[in-house]
Amino acid sequence: MVEIVGIRFRKVGKIYYFDPNGTEPKQGDGMIVETSRGIDFGTCELPCRMVEESTVMAPLRKIVRIATEADLSQQESNKQREKEAMAICAEKIKKHELDMKLIDVELAFDLTKIMFYFTSDGRVDFRELVRDLASVFRMRIELRQIGVRDEAKMLNGVGICGRCLCCATFLSDFQPVSIKMAKEQSLSLNPTKISGICGRLMCCLKYEEETYEELNKNMPSIGDTVIVPEGKGEVQSINVLRQLVKVAVRKKPGDDIIVNTYNVEDIKIVSRKHAGEGAAPGEAINDELKKLID
Repeated sequence: MVEIVGIRFRKVGKIYYFDPNGTEPKQGDGMIVETSRGIDFGTCELPCRMVEESTVMAPLRKIVRIATEADLSQQESNKQREKEAMAICAEKIKKHELDMKLIDVELAFDLTKIMFYFTSDGRVDFRELVRDLASVFRMRIELRQIGVRDEAKMLNGVGICGRCLCCATFLSDFQPVSIKMAKEQSLSLNPTKISGICGRLMCCLKYEEETYEELNKNMPSIGDTVIVPEGKGEVQSINVLRQLVKVAVRKKPGDDIIVNTYNVEDIKIVSRKHAGEGAAPGEAINDELKKLID
């Protein structure tokens, strides 16, 4: 076991482990730490605790100190300078007529480096821009291209559910999301209904995926032939969450068709709908929705 403190550098960003180095910070305290980028300012998210050594990436860097009033004042000053740098960089981008969208600016706590985050549809030759920015800020300049998911995380917004974006409020990492998850949950494959404001598949498709996979194990598909107490019939619809199956049954040849709802435990699947039926449309839909997937 090893003692650590969890530090976060950006809102809803990843939590990194550091050696407490004799300090006992509280949650929410400002922290001065040494990182691969130099001296940086972060916020304590996990006070001192013991964790398994296997969860720690060695070597564990040490905390320099709990932030003082002077440190907090400098951090506030840095935030103001970031806003000014944002305006200057946007003006330079316009001057050089570059096809890029400036998203955010991050200034190193020790004023040794400034990072500009941007999005673009392709590669951008920003060498002249870097030279211009270096002459203004007199420090190391780094331009980092990010994806549309990261853009949404940084800018925040409101999803179709009416709540603030998950990625900007509590998701520290992006999980892989696929069209298969939408199919498992019987959702409409309309791109406008299953994509977020970033234009990619909604992260929340992942939340209930394991539950739906478990519930779908014993469920038949629409069109399958099944045996129910009244006889043999064909599946008309299914309700995965309630584990109910609607089946059209004809007790005897010539009898009227009766449609009843059964619990999945009360039916037995005789044959599944031919695998080839409906396969082509599904493939076509996947091709259409490929652009929603990272």
